[in-house]
Amino acid sequence: MAKRAQGKTAARRPASGSRRKKKQPYKHPVPDASDILAALQDRGVPLSLASLAKTFELRDENDRKALQRQLKKMVAAGALLKNRRDEYCLLAKLDALTGKVSGHPDGFGFLVPDDGGDDIYLPFHEMRALLDGDRVAVRLSGRGRNGRRKGAVVEILERGKTTVVGQFRREHGVAYVVEAAARSPHHFMVARGEAGGAENGQMVKLEILEYPSERREAQGKVISVLGAPDDPGMLTTLAIESFGLRTGWSRSVNKAADQLGTTVRESHIKGRVDLRDTPLVTIDGADARDFDDAVYAEPSGEGWRLVVAIADVSHYVQSDDAIDNEACKRGTSTYFPDQVVPMLPEALSNGLCSLNPKVDRLCLVCDMQLTSGCKVSKSKFYKAVMRSHERLTYSEVAAVMEQRDAKERKRLAHVLPQLENLYEVYRGFARARKRRGALDLELPEVRITLDADHHIESVAPRHRNDAQRVIEEFMIAANVQAAKFLRRHRLPTLYRVHPGPEEDRFEELRAMLQELGFKVAAEAQKQPRALNKILAALSDRPDFPMLATAVLRSMSQAVYQPGNEGHFGLALDAYAHFTSPIRRYPDLLVHRGITHILDGGKPGAFGYKLPAMELLGKNCSQLERQAEKASRHVESRYKCIYIKEHVGNEFDGVVTGVTHFGLFIMLEDFFVEGLVHVTNLSNDYYHAEHGGLRLTGERSGTSYGLGDRLRVRVTRVNVEEARIDLQLVDAEPPATGGGRKRSKKSRRR
Repeated sequence: MAKRAQGKTAARRPASGSRRKKKQPYKHPVPDASDILAALQDRGVPLSLASLAKTFELRDENDRKALQRQLKKMVAAGALLKNRRDEYCLLAKLDALTGKVSGHPDGFGFLVPDDGGDDIYLPFHEMRALLDGDRVAVRLSGRGRNGRRKGAVVEILERGKTTVVGQFRREHGVAYVVEAAARSPHHFMVARGEAGGAENGQMVKLEILEYPSERREAQGKVISVLGAPDDPGMLTTLAIESFGLRTGWSRSVNKAADQLGTTVRESHIKGRVDLRDTPLVTIDGADARDFDDAVYAEPSGEGWRLVVAIADVSHYVQSDDAIDNEACKRGTSTYFPDQVVPMLPEALSNGLCSLNPKVDRLCLVCDMQLTSGCKVSKSKFYKAVMRSHERLTYSEVAAVMEQRDAKERKRLAHVLPQLENLYEVYRGFARARKRRGALDLELPEVRITLDADHHIESVAPRHRNDAQRVIEEFMIAANVQAAKFLRRHRLPTLYRVHPGPEEDRFEELRAMLQELGFKVAAEAQKQPRALNKILAALSDRPDFPMLATAVLRSMSQAVYQPGNEGHFGLALDAYAHFTSPIRRYPDLLVHRGITHILDGGKPGAFGYKLPAMELLGKNCSQLERQAEKASRHVESRYKCIYIKEHVGNEFDGVVTGVTHFGLFIMLEDFFVEGLVHVTNLSNDYYHAEHGGLRLTGERSGTSYGLGDRLRVRVTRVNVEEARIDLQLVDAEPPATGGGRKRSKKSRRR
């Protein structure tokens, strides 16, 4: 049984940034985002920094600088626009859309709007002064390519980068840097004496001295030489630099982490529920080093008691301290095959906050009572101290519970009853998940294994087992209860919102699947269970991964926002991330909200108001996407390096994409995709037919379609561009599958 530790927890200071009522003196003189927005709305005109300082009666120079920093953050987040007269404007008054620039090597680009709408085409002349990643405001100016909305740049809100990484080149006495994997045609000129000792062909990091304009190229200076393009680990180094991931820790962060110590202090245990005798266990991947969650289940009445204990990061990382500010700028940990860029310093992520085995750790607990059908009948949150009784891996648990390995069962006999309970609860959760119709979409993953020298040992599919699903279902259950708890207490927080398919994307998906012979009911746009029926029908097709990905892409990306709109994929009406505060900043914010209520705080006294939470949601969503892009960037290039060693080899593959210029084929053994260009098909004019599902030769009638199995040979690999070129081993289409060769009679019809 849990015990209550002696004493009372000391009251925590409120988080900074709480909104003060107007006409009352500020505890801290600098207004927050909501006050600034209200002032601009009240005045009804753009205001300069001086005017805003006067409005808020800020006379001290330090206060004015703090106001300026706050305004800069709001401009960067798209809440305000700074015009050419250095005045701050409300975007709603300007009929402008804000977003990030996505450049194209051919010179044009797109604006990816902050509001999640369709991309806006930016012609070449609008892109002359822009770089990929810049945040800009645009006005719509008609229609461009393929009827897409076209934009004209109103203001450059924030430059997306102050540095670039790329290859240093010197030709005919002229030095310049070509950005690695550039999505922009700009080169960065390097003046004499600014090369930093770089030699031709080396990878470098360059500081931008002058940004491009309509009349000149960008200028920069080399600030560090990274090494040769083929150095071990260079792929990750380039991605970290290219995507602007923050690495290393400032002196203030290191000092703050050191002051926290390495063990739980006795004074911090007082007032917490004592779970040290409860046999909680952690179950993670074999290579995990930070343990956010531990679980325990036991029979209770006619049902079950399920305890999900999560590392209490919010106890150590206080709002607006040095560690918190850095964590907010990172937003998430980023995972690469050879390293992790963590959100928190290692002393916390792998040490004091991590639920390591056999040591005391502070945790925040979601304690759930389940019915016999494993429905949560009631739940409570509380602060606790725990001691993990075992660090288990997914493979170990699977060996014990799924493969019934006698040796492993004997070795882990002391936690075997606990594992039996966990699996019983999981089976109930799995049945409940199926009843509510959550999207059953498991896409294949690839595991890249490297040796100590960063050389690739293997690229192989990663198969999920029930041990992973056990933890996944328990985390979902705790996340749901966290969302309901905060909603019930009307506290501003970040929900994890996953909208259903957008109408236009859904219709594209529907048309594609109907061409393949699968009827798609209109209800599938609103009910994930209807999509599950389609996925089940598609599951036996060899191109299922591609089709499942198409289903996923028909939906909007999941985002963090204070407005709860439910989670379509999980078929849940309220969902918040609570279970990974070591590696996700939104989870830390959720913990602060729950802790505020547990400490007796009132909703109105919470340190985060709605406008501030909206900005945090946008920031966290953006940083999450950045981390995902960086991870995919590295993974795709590691795959190319591996396949490059197999140039000339033959593999079996499946057609996963059809375009007018060729066939995309997934190599079945590696889940690596390459292209068979039309010029590598038998001599003919080829046309994409049936909505891009089939490529057919005009003269021969030779036809290739989605799902066809083909034998291909790897002919060329471009690691920098992540491109694999393939050639058909047999020019004829397969005897089985979707491909076929039409008869002359059929061609005359």
